[in-house]
Amino acid sequence: MTARKPATRKKATTARRKPVKRTSSVRKPRATTRSQKLAVWAATKIGEASEKHTQTVISRKDAAILRHTHEGCPKCKGNGQIFTKGKDGSFTGSKPCPAKPTRAKAGRMRVALAARFGKDKNTGLVGWTCPCGSKEKPRFRDAKDATKALRTHERKKHGGKTVGGAWYGQVPAQTTAETKTPAPIEAPVTKTDTSSTMTDAEWEAQNSRITPAQATKKGVCWSCAGKGALYSAFGGERITAACPVCRGTGKPTTTPATV
Repeated sequence: MTARKPATRKKATTARRKPVKRTSSVRKPRATTRSQKLAVWAATKIGEASEKHTQTVISRKDAAILRHTHEGCPKCKGNGQIFTKGKDGSFTGSKPCPAKPTRAKAGRMRVALAARFGKDKNTGLVGWTCPCGSKEKPRFRDAKDATKALRTHERKKHGGKTVGGAWYGQVPAQTTAETKTPAPIEAPVTKTDTSSTMTDAEWEAQNSRITPAQATKKGVCWSCAGKGALYSAFGGERITAACPVCRGTGKPTTTPATV
């Protein structure tokens, strides 16, 4: 009689174990006292400010590269990107300049200086403003980033509701206002009188003595007292010169300096 083979036992399937989140074995110090909490708060604020400044400098460098490579471009006026406006004059968006760059390369040192110094360091960047009084200076590369920051402000301060905030772009100084050419100033007329019989003292006595307060009250030039001329004499030569302050008009054109 043949021996009976034992039945093979089925192995029970092991349940799949869920991944356990690993915790660091290093114990982090916890602020307990008031001074420690203050130190942690200060370190957090300093870190946030440093990160924000780094991002701003990077945006300034990007804008400086566009300005240098698009210098003299007739389409973007040297800005590197074009800000579109609505009928009311408000900014509605921004787009890259479609024209070909006038320069293929921008100097590294020149870009670094333009991003940190000068009145045009924020030119080409975008900021936002809110009717509640909050605003942020131009530090974003385009309108999309500025709008995102504005929505974050509205979510934190206004419960996510739009209250009429808007963004604005900083354009080159020469395009913001028309530069008016000042009218050329003519030189004061000087005359020499040889026919008068006055002495040098009598000739110089024609200059009126008046204080700045009296000139302001009368509405005349404080230098010539409204005559428009100054008198001087030297060695018998009598000279009549137009007042350099009012240009011979006798009217108060400048504010008198109080001595």
